[in-house]
Amino acid sequence: MKMPSLNTQILLGAIVGVLVGLYFHQLGAHHHITQNGLYASGLIGTLFIDLLKMILIPLVFCSITVGIANLRQHQKIHRVWITTLVFFAFTTTIAIILGLAATNYFKPGSGMQIAMFADAMQNFKAQQLPLPEFFAQFLHGLFMNPFTALATGNVLAVVMFALILGIALVVGGERYKNILVLLQEGLELTMRMVGWVMVLAPFGIAALLIKLVATQDAAMLSTMAKFMTMVIGITLLHGVVILPLLLYLITGKTPLWFWRGARESLITAFATSSSSATLPVTMRCTTEHLKVKPEIAGFVVPLGATVNMDGTALYEAAAALFIANLVGVDLNLTQQIIIFFTAMIAAIGAPGIPSAGMVTMIMVLQSVGLPVEAIAILLPIDRLLDTIRTVVNVQGDMIGSLVVQKLTDKT
Repeated sequence: MKMPSLNTQILLGAIVGVLVGLYFHQLGAHHHITQNGLYASGLIGTLFIDLLKMILIPLVFCSITVGIANLRQHQKIHRVWITTLVFFAFTTTIAIILGLAATNYFKPGSGMQIAMFADAMQNFKAQQLPLPEFFAQFLHGLFMNPFTALATGNVLAVVMFALILGIALVVGGERYKNILVLLQEGLELTMRMVGWVMVLAPFGIAALLIKLVATQDAAMLSTMAKFMTMVIGITLLHGVVILPLLLYLITGKTPLWFWRGARESLITAFATSSSSATLPVTMRCTTEHLKVKPEIAGFVVPLGATVNMDGTALYEAAAALFIANLVGVDLNLTQQIIIFFTAMIAAIGAPGIPSAGMVTMIMVLQSVGLPVEAIAILLPIDRLLDTIRTVVNVQGDMIGSLVVQKLTDKT
């Protein structure tokens, strides 16, 4: 009997995970079946994430360095670099405008009493991070000892060092040819290991979704239903309509073709809520299924996983207006423009880990004088919303690589 494809196995794993999670939720947190099931799923889910994180840094380092070196050899680097940044900035701008427009129209939070969240706000301690300090920390985090960056898993610092090393390899020419060959072989080895890890993907994704669904607070979800529905709706509008439309207009590729090729990565992003952890799977889908050239995918996808966060930017803009409605503050046009730019900067600075947007969300609230403590209101629902926005973040990276390949091949 022929085994179903990995794509199908992952989809089945996701469905089983949601169904088992709902069953555990019905049984209750104190039932022995739920406790044992959550313990087992926690072990399997953590193992899957840890395996992805294990190969993340070697993959980013090798793919960016090799990608830059190969692009420079083809005299494409300037076109690829500029096209990538312009496309990422364009889609993030659309996402933030969408978030602000929808929140202004639907006004979630305007009828709710912030008193009901008083306990959550009282117990929440937020680290104050003014905009100048955020910039200083962000720039400081870009350039550091590469061995420290590799050892601590600082993806953005690894990306920067790999960019510089890739350029140095090209400038050095034939003299450093052996190092480039070594890095190319390192990339091939890493991608082989990604293939091995993906054998566990259906089980890891099922385990992660069991834990996510089983541990959701139903009372809080119903209280925040209007805001959650709006955020999920506009995030899906961006991911299901706007990004695929851009893909079709620029490349002629249909959304169905894209989703078929990207499914493994999108389901993994949904289960892990981490664009960084999903990066090995995203690279595999982009090069093998979507047929993007390795040198372009090796540059665009890791860079996108660190700076291109459409879903996060959209959410942070919408959440800032939601909190303003909750506390009865009417933000004028100038303040909303400040939120626009701050959300864009914060999304770039947000690490690709679960609920990372919550860290930079503090800066967005501070930029217009909203109470930072109100972020505690969002924490109970953030994990669920994070799954959706991570899918859109990862989708934007893959569509970006297809768009960049099409536009740079033309010229």
